[in-house]
Amino acid sequence: MIEIEIQNETHQTQSRIRFAAVPRIGEGIRLREPDGMWASYDVLDVWYQKAEFGDVWMPYLHIRMTPGEEVGTLDAADPYSDDYAARAYESGFATMGGGR
Repeated sequence: MIEIEIQNETHQTQSRIRFAAVPRIGEGIRLREPDGMWASYDVLDVWYQKAEFGDVWMPYLHIRMTPGEEVGTLDAADPYSDDYAARAYESGFATMGGGR
């Protein structure tokens, strides 16, 4: 496992997370938000700095939330939301008396 320091532009925070491989620029990663929800982030920059110990280079990521991704909100037309599924289910039934 590789420990990577992540600098989150969206929340202006820094954290260390372990990865199996270093993500590349342009790749997306999923991270847990402070409120416990998962969100998508885009890798903006990857760089390496020499660690204070030995001949080790530490990877750093600069990330930003993926455009269109909003934490804690669902789009009205989101096919994975419960409301969307309920409307689709209800529309499958015929109405009585021809009314809507």
